[in-house]
Amino acid sequence: MGYPWVKICGLMAPEQAITIAQQGADAIGFICVPASPRYVTPAVLKSLGAALIRGHSAVERVGVFVEASDADIETAVVAGQLTTLQLHGAESPERCQQLRQRYPDLRLIKAFRIRSPEALGQIQPYEAVADAVLLDAYHPQVFGGTGQTLDWSALQAFCSQKPWILAGGLTPDNIVEALTVLSPQGIDLSSGVENRPGDKNLERVQQLFDALQKLDATV
Repeated sequence: MGYPWVKICGLMAPEQAITIAQQGADAIGFICVPASPRYVTPAVLKSLGAALIRGHSAVERVGVFVEASDADIETAVVAGQLTTLQLHGAESPERCQQLRQRYPDLRLIKAFRIRSPEALGQIQPYEAVADAVLLDAYHPQVFGGTGQTLDWSALQAFCSQKPWILAGGLTPDNIVEALTVLSPQGIDLSSGVENRPGDKNLERVQQLFDALQKLDATV
């Protein structure tokens, strides 16, 4: 069967990005949002992208944006040699389509902060323009990396025309429970494998992959 696609997000150090790719991550996420404590400047993003390309070119390099300008997105795409755009704000389907046309070779993930089951209704218009959708926990001021979990049981009836990714408070300790309740095509972790914002705990990351492998062996 195989466990889901795994993205570890909020990397700031090239050596950690390389190690996490070696541990088994399918994608590494970089926060291109200046207000975030995990923000990486274009110069740092360039070093992160170059490090991954040297040793792990197959790993997706994901830039995470919140209502960013064309210029800021272009700077990040070039600096990090990004393969994927993740839009985490209130970008419209039209905005997503614009970016798809501008970057036809990049994957596009649209993230949604889910406050209640009713909020799932906002996703359908995006399915025609996104390659995948990501469900994250809602926080009034913070766009991801909050450590808050979603109500997994409330998502059991959720289905999408596109692959969907579960985020929001996932850790090595609760990932088995989450994947017992839900069957996302991907998972996205940040604060659940950190010492502090942007500084990943590599032992925790390894515990995540150990848990996933054990789960996969029992299915």
